Amino acid sequence: MGSIVAKNRKHLVLATGRSHPALARAVAAEMGADLMDVDSRTFSNGEIYARYEGSVRGSDAFIMQSYGAPVNEWLMEQLIMVDALKRASAKRITVVMPYYPYSRQDKKGRGREPISARLIADLFRTAGADRIMSIDIHASQIQGFFDGPFDHLFAMPVLLEHFRSTLDPDTVTVVSPDMGRVRVADVWSDKLGAPLAIIHKRRDPLVPNQVSVHEIVGDVDGRVCLLVDDMIDTGRTIVKAAEALKKNGATSVVVAATHAIFSGPAPELLNSDSIDKVVVTDTLPLRDDQRFDKLHVLSIAPLLARAITEVFEDGSVTSLFDGAA
Repeated sequence: MGSIVAKNRKHLVLATGRSHPALARAVAAEMGADLMDVDSRTFSNGEIYARYEGSVRGSDAFIMQSYGAPVNEWLMEQLIMVDALKRASAKRITVVMPYYPYSRQDKKGRGREPISARLIADLFRTAGADRIMSIDIHASQIQGFFDGPFDHLFAMPVLLEHFRSTLDPDTVTVVSPDMGRVRVADVWSDKLGAPLAIIHKRRDPLVPNQVSVHEIVGDVDGRVCLLVDDMIDTGRTIVKAAEALKKNGATSVVVAATHAIFSGPAPELLNSDSIDKVVVTDTLPLRDDQRFDKLHVLSIAPLLARAITEVFEDGSVTSLFDGAA
């Protein structure tokens, strides 16, 4: 796709892979910059090629890639783009991945399993990356997998701005869909000044290998329930949580998530009667068949543009960490 060389910023280069060019263009527009072409292609045997059309020597380069499907192809493309920059004498290379791939494989749950999230960090370090920038990673310890600066940004301010203008805090209850997201939901609760509820999932002994009982800790009767999570994949967990909330008296259920993976039946499931609205950001590209009437997509470009600018100008990225739990 392309790279950015901004006016009066001849040492800044922002390059993007082919997975989500619309987001890269939006970031470029926020920065007041222009895209410079990169020759990227996939050969008939599946091998990927990338060559920068302009000089990157001595540049401060930011390489963007969003990991929608096919994840492995986009991963290889970004690695190749980093390698090309290193061999073209870029001064510093920052990998910008709004969604960190393989983030759910951050530890060994059983023997003989990989820690793929660590492997991703090692691959980019070997390719020549000096820094990684990502948004709402699934597990905070991933920051320590990369041997260099890791900028962990948060989409919460973007989402909060939307909900402050569309929801009445006096009627809202923030809900964590499981015990693993309680800390994040608690921050949401504090920021909105709304009570917190937690959905505790437990297994019914009469139904093997399936979570079938949802216990709700907190009052949701007559409340607008705001379900918050970092990502939505197939949507099954969120839909079951929404159904439990409605059965316990919730007047409406609104879902907020940063990463809209939307695998398989997700759009159809999320469009069910148990959910009234789904709000996500555009960290991942969405096809037409992944969109539905109840979906609302917020732009993450201003956050990324500000973060890239702060890094380039040696400013404070810490100022963007609003939302840290």
